[in-house]
Amino acid sequence: MKTITISSKYQVVIPKEIRETIGLRVGAKLEIITYGSRIELVPIQPMKKLKGAFKGINTDIQREEDRL
Repeated sequence: MKTITISSKYQVVIPKEIRETIGLRVGAKLEIITYGSRIELVPIQPMKKLKGAFKGINTDIQREEDRL
């Protein structure tokens, strides 16, 4: 477990070991989630990383006609 300090501008520095482990880079976006008195920072994956994620998925499904 790592301990960090909040600066006078309410900023925190994520330790290098953690940044490297999860692959954070300068400019990365993080989502902040609160659970009572706890917070969680979750990296947001850029849309480019999702390219090809659904390649080969079966899109041959039966569809009902739209109701007007």
